[in-house]
Amino acid sequence: MADTALDLLNDVGLEGLTLRAIAKQLDVQAPALYWHFKNKQALLDEMATVMFRRMTETGRQVGYEPSGSWQERLVRGNGQLRDTLLRYRDGAKVFSGSRFTGTDHGREMEATLRFLVAAGFTPEQATWASSTAYMYTLGFVTEEQGVRPLPTERRPGYDVDERAELLAEYPLAAAAGGQLFAAYDERFEEGLRLIVAGIEARYGVC
Repeated sequence: MADTALDLLNDVGLEGLTLRAIAKQLDVQAPALYWHFKNKQALLDEMATVMFRRMTETGRQVGYEPSGSWQERLVRGNGQLRDTLLRYRDGAKVFSGSRFTGTDHGREMEATLRFLVAAGFTPEQATWASSTAYMYTLGFVTEEQGVRPLPTERRPGYDVDERAELLAEYPLAAAAGGQLFAAYDERFEEGLRLIVAGIEARYGVC
């Protein structure tokens, strides 16, 4: 059922994703879905869990070098998370704040925290470091999907040149549009590396 909901999400977005719409897609009566999900949030929890499972299934996992740096692990792992979220309209909104319904995420979280602790972080620092990078990724993709619901779409009103003309009186703000509403891949990695550099400076782990 969560798979059907994820497929429908790309067509209707989060606002249009109702239990009634899912029931119609499954050719069942809407009340039947309440046997599985007591409300929409329960459905979103399961959808986020399925998204995570798809991300970490064999063949899609990021391959980490055992001797690699913790910096690259955070960059590559969050890059994979962003790629996963971008496959779904409103993917970041579905993922954000959802509670995983299984324990699949425990294995991945444990591996990352162990890697960070082995690199020199305390367990508390490892948790702060990994969660900060994670929340940056969710926030970035939420904003990105506000402009580009899917990588092939772009909402009207975000043309960089039109924005520059509108803000001609403010040249620095006008020029910033090229960084704010374009080149998302480069922006994401640059921002993530700023986060990582801040973690390194804050905790003194190189």
